[in-house]
Amino acid sequence: MINVKPNLMPLLKEKGITQQQLSEMTGIPQGSLSRFDKNTRHESAHLFSIARALGIGVEDLFKVQEQEED
Repeated sequence: MINVKPNLMPLLKEKGITQQQLSEMTGIPQGSLSRFDKNTRHESAHLFSIARALGIGVEDLFKVQEQEED
């Protein structure tokens, strides 16, 4: 089984970018960005906008962990 968790806030910290700056770069409301790591649903257009603005792949916005099945 695969466990997928959003990873936006650590990426922003690593790149030295605030949510407000990312909002300005992408046109995505800051409130949506602040809820990113708490939500299980994400708009695909937002994912691509964020990834492009940060210069990363969409898959990098998430932590993927494989869990062993019993």
